[in-house]
Amino acid sequence: MIKNIGWRIAFRALVVVIVVFSLFPLFYAILTSFLRGNALYDVTQVLHGGLSLKNYASLFDRSQHFGESIINSIMVAVSVVVVSLFLGVTAAFALGRVAFRGRGMLLMAILAVSMFPQVAVLAGMYEMMQALGLYNKTMGLVLPYMLFTLPFTVWVLTTFMRDLPKELEEAAIMDGCTSWRIIKDVFMPLMWPALISTGLLAFVAAWNEFLFALTFVTKDSGRTVPVAISLIGGGASSQELPWGKLMAASVLVTLPLILMVLLLQRKIVSGLTAGAVKG
Repeated sequence: MIKNIGWRIAFRALVVVIVVFSLFPLFYAILTSFLRGNALYDVTQVLHGGLSLKNYASLFDRSQHFGESIINSIMVAVSVVVVSLFLGVTAAFALGRVAFRGRGMLLMAILAVSMFPQVAVLAGMYEMMQALGLYNKTMGLVLPYMLFTLPFTVWVLTTFMRDLPKELEEAAIMDGCTSWRIIKDVFMPLMWPALISTGLLAFVAAWNEFLFALTFVTKDSGRTVPVAISLIGGGASSQELPWGKLMAASVLVTLPLILMVLLLQRKIVSGLTAGAVKG
């Protein structure tokens, strides 16, 4: 009995250490975002009224283009999610419900695309963006972002689609439903957990992407949030960087993602674990 209590105490202590270790950077970023001047290097100034919203207000100066960057990121990320889910659902129906030769090989090839590092495909993607006239256009980022959001979306949705009862599809075919109507009216209502989990992960990936956004969009008004944050402070040294403003920008773009995950965590878990257990 004493041994079991000791293990429980040790386990809970370990959980507390992991939680503190994981959340402390976020807590420190939030705290630092409210500090100004020399208070950044002495957080005890919080006790003496050193908190201020000046860092947040300074982000939305017209010269910063930070508000435009947030809007750009929202438009690009939402577009990536919509296109990824549309193509992912249709591809999952073909790969999960239609029997054809080479289906497994095709699925592995789709997954293998996401294994290439971004820098390995950067030159080829640059030539493609130039050829299609999408270079230096914010919405043109949707195309390169599909390179790493679509394979994961197709893989997860295909796994989910395979486990849906075959009887539902057969009944719909008997009623004269076309393939598109089967997807839209029969399968889609059952796939919400998988759609939410894959859609949220695609949104986070597009929201946080940096290399393609830095390479393919060079005008300040067309930048996305990660690039806009990296440009705050210009070429200043580490001691001269406006850390308060950097932390404020980081908090502004991170907290919405955290809230989305907290609100949708049950759907995310059920979507990612779909098909893991056979009944």
